[in-house]
Order: sequence, then C-alpha cells, then structure tokens
Amino acid sequence: MGRLFLITLFASMVQVTSAQQVFHRTTLLMGSRFDLTVVAANEEEAEVFLDTAIAEITRIERLISSWDPNSQTSAINANAGIKPIKVNKELFDLITRSIAVSELTDGAFDISYASMDRIWKFDGSMIQMPTAEEVKASVEMVGFEKIILDSGKQTVFLSQKGMKIGFGAIGKGYAADKAKQLLMGKGAIAGIINASGDMNTWGKKPDGSDWKVAITNPMNKNIAFAELPLKQGAVVTSGDYEKFVEFDKVRYSHIINPQTGYPATGIISVTVFAPSAELTDALATSVFVMGKEVGIDRINQLPNVACIIIDDQGNIHKSEHIKINEE
Repeated sequence: MGRLFLITLFASMVQVTSAQQVFHRTTLLMGSRFDLTVVAANEEEAEVFLDTAIAEITRIERLISSWDPNSQTSAINANAGIKPIKVNKELFDLITRSIAVSELTDGAFDISYASMDRIWKFDGSMIQMPTAEEVKASVEMVGFEKIILDSGKQTVFLSQKGMKIGFGAIGKGYAADKAKQLLMGKGAIAGIINASGDMNTWGKKPDGSDWKVAITNPMNKNIAFAELPLKQGAVVTSGDYEKFVEFDKVRYSHIINPQTGYPATGIISVTVFAPSAELTDALATSVFVMGKEVGIDRINQLPNVACIIIDDQGNIHKSEHIKINEE
C-alpha cells in the first residue's frame, strides 16, 4: 500500500537555544527514507541517540520483514496452510493488534493484503479495467479472519495455502514508535522520527515551541492549506494523486480495498493524527478505503484520533475535535 507524503516539517535542523541543540540524520531503513531529529546537549550525546534509533529500527526490520527468508514473518508465510509457527511475543502482539485494527475498520486494513494478486498497474501500462472475475480472483486468499492465533502456544497460522502477511501499512509506524520509546527512556528530551512521512514526535523545540506540520494542498503541492502543532503524537498522510489510473472518467487509487480487490475512489488524500505512529499508519490507509463518510464516523469514535480528508473535488472534510488554521 503506497504512501505519498504531504507533510512539511517546520523545524530548524541545527538550531541552538540555551544549552540544547537540534541534530538531524537521514538514512535508508526498511526500504524507505528515515529522517531522525533529536534535541541534545551536544553532538556526542546526539550521535548516541541517533545510533540507538537506527539500531532499533534495524532490529524491527529483521523481525517483521517478509523479504528476509530468515525472519519469523517469512516462516509464517512459508508454512501457510501447513502448520502454525511459534513466534516471539513482540511479533505475536503486533499481529494481534493488526487484526484488532482490521476488525475496527471492517477489513479496510488487513495485513493479509500481501496475498493479493497484483492485477492493477499504476505505471501507465493499463489500457483497460480488469474483468470482474480477475478482480474477484485477486483477493481469494486475502482475509484477516483466516489468520489463526494461539495465545497459549504463541503461534500464528495462515489457514489457506498461498496466504501471506506483510507489514507495509503498519511496520514503519511501529518502528517509529519503538525508536521514540527507546530514546525517551535513554533521556532524549525531544525529537522526531519521520519514517517516510509516518511522523512521530515528543517534547518541544529548544525555544519551547511545538513542532509543527503543514498539510499541503494536493491540488497544488507548493501550497499548504493548514499548519498544526504536533504534541506528543504522530501524523501521517496517504495520497493517490501521483499513482492512479482513470477509466470512463473515474479515477482509481493505487490504494486497493483488500476485501473487494477494487481501488479506492473519491478521495485524494487522508491525514490522520493519533497518539502512536503504528495506529496512524494503519488508519490513514483504512479511511481511504472506507470513504469519507464512513471513515470520519469511525475516526470520531476513537479517543485522541482525528483526520483531515480532501476529496477528488478538492473539498476539505475533517473529523470532530480538530481545528484547522487555514492559510
């Protein structure tokens, strides 16, 4: 599930105020760009923090990667329809939470999306819609209810041969949360983990002000329509305006409903704010699939969660309890 990033970070990357400074490092992790920012007393302390974050994200990648044949996730996939696989508690708990989000979103989020046949192409090569039969067949092995968990034995079993799970829509957010948690425990008073747009913050800038994000207008990416403070939480934006196909004047997003096999329509961007990047990551794609009415209604039922939706006509829709200072 692809992700485009509408978030501009308003933060000076090497800013000196009193005894604290802002330090920054950019690196490639989990196949994506990670921008790491920490507030520290000096460069030596900052380097320790940044190295710690990178080591933690690397550890998580090894745990959840479906590309690494030696990972527990790969073992689960290789034994689909054959036998349950015992995994460590961290992975078991992540899968358990993923299934809970699937239930919450009526299947709009589903880690078994990795089983889906890739019949939609968003590289300009498609000249006609797939047939209804092709679309139906593409999702035959998808279904979170086919993931069987045994909490006593701590095993995971994909009940249908050929099934796969993947953490592309939640893994970077989880890694950002874990890196943030570890850094806070080691005394980093403030910072940002930006996992290719899955952005998690804590603390304040050295001058005492909040970190801020600007939500960009997808109709004109050079213009931000809103600027919001980000306090002790996470934000992520999903967008479809660069990867889509169009047939009979209907634009089909690269974000595909894992239940139906058809791409989402009617929305061009969704921005979600939540306490954790893991949850934000999962909900941003889910709202895209559910649509603006159902998506906003679902968000309104969740504590400390908010969203902003831009539909394909450029109209802005927002959940309750969110205030936008439009520019």
